[in-house]
Amino acid sequence: MKNRTFCQTIRSFQENAKKATAYKSVFSAVLALLILTAFSSAQTSPTLTTAAITPRQHAPMRMHRLVPGGAESENWSGYVVTGSAFTDAKASWHVPEVNCSKTPNTYSAFWVGFDGWTNGTVEQNGTDSDCSGTTPQYFAWYEFFPAGPVLIADVPVSPGDVMSAEVSYNGSEFTLYIKNETTGKSHTRSKAVPGAQRSSAEWIAEAPGSGGILPLADFGKANFGDDKTGIGGTNYAIDSSTSGPISAFGSSIKEVTMVSSKNVVEAVPTSLTKDGTSFTVAWKSE
Repeated sequence: MKNRTFCQTIRSFQENAKKATAYKSVFSAVLALLILTAFSSAQTSPTLTTAAITPRQHAPMRMHRLVPGGAESENWSGYVVTGSAFTDAKASWHVPEVNCSKTPNTYSAFWVGFDGWTNGTVEQNGTDSDCSGTTPQYFAWYEFFPAGPVLIADVPVSPGDVMSAEVSYNGSEFTLYIKNETTGKSHTRSKAVPGAQRSSAEWIAEAPGSGGILPLADFGKANFGDDKTGIGGTNYAIDSSTSGPISAFGSSIKEVTMVSSKNVVEAVPTSLTKDGTSFTVAWKSE
């Protein structure tokens, strides 16, 4: 009788030990899942909406001073060509990766467009590489300035992606087209813009604005054009008298360096490549 009771006690102990081990395994798995979920949430960029990005407008060029062959601007860097009755401008670029540990809470935009050199509208589309705190944010957008930018949620972008974009005019309205060549996703939007002069075309790295000009994110280098991306027919434009790459516009080409109101050089374009299509903008300071 005592032996049977002892055996039952042993079996009961073994069963409880197995249950404890099982509970411990389940607890460990749940704990690991909770930690992973919390870590993933901490690494995820804040959800972007059009309302969230609207304050970051991509405004007309703010002049710092004219220089031979172009200008110093407080918010633009890249190339502008001037003329009349522009009907098309095409661009391509790599989405730059931003160093948000170096420049938290900063912003940078890369785009192609018409107008804004000497007037108050800009018909444009492009991508932003921003820093929300120390978290990078990358997104595509279009904008008919002075209306605010609109998030293009169906064309997600990541650093290093190759983008192509076009702005065209058909006699009554503008069409903005942008494509992520890396993923194949694209977006088109058309709109009439009363008063748009179509007097310039531009390929720009910009410090966006929100009331004043926002600090420029450390984007390293931004590569524009056929020679940098392999996308043919970029960077090209068409106006009433000229059709071709940037270099085809001769004396109407404006090279633009970004210089702050305090005379700090912030972003500098290289010379055009030999075929006149391509250039790089290098970040210097926020």
